[in-house]
Amino acid sequence: MIGIKLAYYRKKDWKRFLDSIDDRESMHDTWKEWHKSYLKAKNDLIKEGFEVFDIQVDIDELMKFCKIRGIKNDGKARSQFVTNK
Repeated sequence: MIGIKLAYYRKKDWKRFLDSIDDRESMHDTWKEWHKSYLKAKNDLIKEGFEVFDIQVDIDELMKFCKIRGIKNDGKARSQFVTNK
């Protein structure tokens, strides 16, 4: 079985997360909207036979990851961050 890591953002971190990212316009406005989309993606992957691992994102750790690499905090960077976990 192939494993896939998915970024998981805590509800209490959502506003801070949105304030920290460079691609705000491409992200859901509310945690509830994001979470609904997240659950759909996770369930779809499971139905396709993947094992899904929730990777809880620490906002400070994510910002440090981007700063050290000199990259924007965007979807590509967040994907790299989760892959490295």
